Formats: sequence, C-alpha cells, structure tokens
Amino acid sequence: MIQEEAFQSEQGEMYEHHRFVVDGGQSLLRIDKFLSNRIDNISRSKIQAAAAVGNILVNSVSVKSNYKVKPGDVISVVMPDPKREIEIIPENIPLDIVYEDNQLLVVNKQPGLVVHPGVGNYHGTLVNALTFHLKDSPLFKTGEIRPGLVHRIDKDTSGLMVVAKTEFAMHFLARQFFERTTDRKYNALVWGVIKSDEGTITGNIGRDVRDRTKMAIFKDPEIGKQAVTHYKVLERLHYLSFVECKLETGRTHQIRVHFANIGHPLFNDETYGGDKILKGTTFTKYKQFVQNCFKLLPRQALHAKSLGFAHPITKKRLHFDSELPQDMVLAIEKWRNYQS
Repeated sequence: MIQEEAFQSEQGEMYEHHRFVVDGGQSLLRIDKFLSNRIDNISRSKIQAAAAVGNILVNSVSVKSNYKVKPGDVISVVMPDPKREIEIIPENIPLDIVYEDNQLLVVNKQPGLVVHPGVGNYHGTLVNALTFHLKDSPLFKTGEIRPGLVHRIDKDTSGLMVVAKTEFAMHFLARQFFERTTDRKYNALVWGVIKSDEGTITGNIGRDVRDRTKMAIFKDPEIGKQAVTHYKVLERLHYLSFVECKLETGRTHQIRVHFANIGHPLFNDETYGGDKILKGTTFTKYKQFVQNCFKLLPRQALHAKSLGFAHPITKKRLHFDSELPQDMVLAIEKWRNYQS
C-alpha cells in the first residue's frame, strides 16, 4: 500500500511520497529493483540517487540501493517537499542566472517573484520560469510542483537560490540544507538602533495559532522548530540598522519573525508590523520622509546576499555573492542622507 504523509527525520522535516510494507512471502531482493517494480514512471537510477543521499528508509533507517528487502520491512521514500498534483505551465520569464552547469544552477531572484505555484499564484512563478528554461532536463518533466527546489525564499525577498537539475543533485543539496552545512548570509534593514555590534537570536518558530499566514515564536520547546539567527550590525542609519544575518537554521520567515520578536521588525515588512513608523520623531516632515522610503522599497527589506554549498559531483565548495538590489540601495542612501 502506498501512503503520503509528513514525518520528522533525523535531519529535519521530510515528506513521505511512498510507503510499502513488504509481504510475508517476499524473497530477498535489492531495494532498488523492488521499488522500480512498484512505483510508476521511476527508473532504478533515480532510486539509487535517492538512496545515495539517505532518502530511502527501511524501518525508519536510511539504506543503500543494494539493501535486500525482507518480509515485514517498512519502506519509505522521502523528499524535502510534499507531493502535490498540479500542472506546471512553462513560461518564458527572464531569470538572472549567476551560475549553471549540468547538475545545478544558481539564480538571483528578483523581489516580487513567487517561488512556486500555489493558491492564487499558479502562473508567473520561479518554477514556471525554470520549467521553461530547463525544459530539456528530465527532472523538470516530472510534473512535480517544486522540481529541483531544495530551499526557498519569500516572494518579496530577493537574492540567491540554488536549483537542482538532476535527481542526485536534488537529494544531495537537500541533505546539506537539512544537515545545516550550507552557508547563507542575508542583508536586512530593520527598525531601531541595535546597540550590540553582533549577537544571536534564538527561539522556536511555528505557525501563529491566530493567523496561519504568519509565524510566531514559542517559549514551549515542544512547539515549533528550533531556529538560530546570528547577526552583525553593518551600519546604523539614524532610526534604522543595516544588518548581516547568518542562518544556522532555515525556518519559514526566520529572520523576519526573529527580529520582530526582539523589537526590530524589518523595514516595511507588512506581515510583522514593519510597515508602520516605529522609531523617530513626530514631525510631519519625518513622516513624509519615511513614506517616501516605503515607496522606494515597497517590500520587506531583506536580501539573500550569499550562498555556499558543496557541489554534488565534484564535492568542491562553491560560494556565490550578489549585489544589493536597487530598491534597497536607494532606501539605504536616502537614510544616510537624512537630516532631522
């Protein structure tokens, strides 16, 4: 019997795409052959790629492709994203590709671009653009809603993302994100003057019980997932701080909710209260100045600045850096030149 459900693996949340309980009369058989006979439209090479990075589990323990199944074994095939049924339409949307080879590509996502299709956003997404650009790649012919995606950034966050082009690369890269061996740095503009030059923000993050579109911090260690954000102040700009954030974990809205929780929400972050004038004076001139800055930067001030990871084939460490987008540059310059 095949089932689909989410569960917690040793490395983090994974989603079960297939489950089989081996019959009592089953003879010893390699697991890659066992699965290729039972899952439609999948090759043994794809199964072997998944097994190589630990995504084939037997009795909740990862196994290699030469493992021989036994009666009573519970076999799970897990992936970093849930399986969904939706038709992905290739769309010729311009992409800023900063690196590409036969295993992966790194894209500098523009603000306002939704990463993957969902309710209200079935077209015009990064996945639609990638499906067009990589139309000859077997991974992008599977019909999956998130082909090649091993991590994501929010619609109104700009910056670097890595996208896998092969099954093996997808599993290999996903494992690095779950095991926290990637290097990710973000730049953010936050409300208030942060006194410490650097620090660490911690706090379990989970869905807000009152608003499921938002995330929240939970003091109860049994609720939510552990999240750790290291930060360094790069520049203090009157009533704002420009910071660099290094992610130890990668939870949904992590930087946004962490800084909001310590009283420094991201500038113009509507979801977490940063779209209001939170610091400064009561002068009309100042209020107009802030409103003009909001118009220059009509989104949360967050950019995925750099990204580092090991290449799935060469194992060489790759590192990419990107320039701040123009809207953040203009807003920062405006605050530098602000005169009270």
